[in-house]
Amino acid sequence: MSQAALAVGDRVIHKEFPPISRHKLALYCGASGDHNPIHVDLDFAKAAGYPDVFAHGMLVMACLGQALTDAIPPPRLRAFSTRFVAITRLGARLTCEGHVAEFIEHNGERCAKLALTTKDEKGDVKLSGEAVVAI
Repeated sequence: MSQAALAVGDRVIHKEFPPISRHKLALYCGASGDHNPIHVDLDFAKAAGYPDVFAHGMLVMACLGQALTDAIPPPRLRAFSTRFVAITRLGARLTCEGHVAEFIEHNGERCAKLALTTKDEKGDVKLSGEAVVAI
């Protein structure tokens, strides 16, 4: 990825994920150590006022991180930050995208700042963020 080949607004990241299943949530609980019952126990979620369990925010962030590193070699990644926007429901099909927002100098190196989003199949933003990558 060189600046000559890129323009502000170019999409450089696009990855779609299969629907989030109960199985995936259970596996993520074990892998992450985050055993909050709101993510796996339907009775607990209903008692808390939710219609069903929902995904861990960090699971959604992991999807975005995977999409980022699938598109950009990890050694070129200089910064990655996110903001959780909304709950991600069970069964959501996430799409992660990144567009060139601007070209910057970062610690003396020419870089691109990417605007990142994760949306569900309805187009609702679940996660937003940015990354800085060397070009």
